[in-house]
Amino acid sequence: MNTMTLWHITGWEFAALAFAALLVGFSKTAVSGANTVSLAVFAAVLPARASTGVLLPVLIAGDVLAVLTYRRHAHWPTLWRLFPAVAAGVVVGTLFLVWADDEIVRTSIGAILLMMAGVTVWRRRTVRAAEEDPGLVTSRAGRIKARSYGVLGGFTTMVANAGGPVMSMYLLSAGFRKLGFLGTSAFFFLIVNVSKVPFSAGLGLIDGRSLLLDAALVVFVVPGALIGRWAVNRINQRLFEQLVIAATVVGGVQLLLR
Repeated sequence: MNTMTLWHITGWEFAALAFAALLVGFSKTAVSGANTVSLAVFAAVLPARASTGVLLPVLIAGDVLAVLTYRRHAHWPTLWRLFPAVAAGVVVGTLFLVWADDEIVRTSIGAILLMMAGVTVWRRRTVRAAEEDPGLVTSRAGRIKARSYGVLGGFTTMVANAGGPVMSMYLLSAGFRKLGFLGTSAFFFLIVNVSKVPFSAGLGLIDGRSLLLDAALVVFVVPGALIGRWAVNRINQRLFEQLVIAATVVGGVQLLLR
């Protein structure tokens, strides 16, 4: 039995998943947070609850490629500051998934996508001011902000694999430039996503069927990462973020109305 028959998906639906996997690779090496579009595609093609388990190994593959590309640019003090709060958010997200059924998860993913779109718009408007004060993160207010973003990022990444925009906003507000941003977020999401695997497996979101589909999709992550690495210094960031925000809003509304 092939993967498409196993999941009862059509050729067009598999093509959509393959494009989403390619976009994961691109987002990991070019525009962090762009994979919210991938999240919407996975949740639209597959059962919403199961889609989070299928997407997770695909994201980890992208994280590995991003770490290999930007490993020398990570800022570890920032990572250590975030991890405790993120761990708390992951636990809260796991408890939510124990309670929530597929309809609630789908609605939650849609709402999270719309919230992340709003967060991204707000981030783009405040980047200029934030970059003028990179030392803000070391203040008491900065530590509180790190904990707040950490908990929200842990929850959203556990429930919907949608922590990218939250962490993007935090890292930009801390004054990170492009390479430091990509290197720090690469290690952050690799560690966080790998730590989520036991929780997802325990919830039944990762099993033999999901891994079989992942094996067919992960090959599309590599060309996406290569395209992202080529484009990172050439891409029109402003236009691309506008397209990502629009696609995220459409995906979120589609999930809420489904």
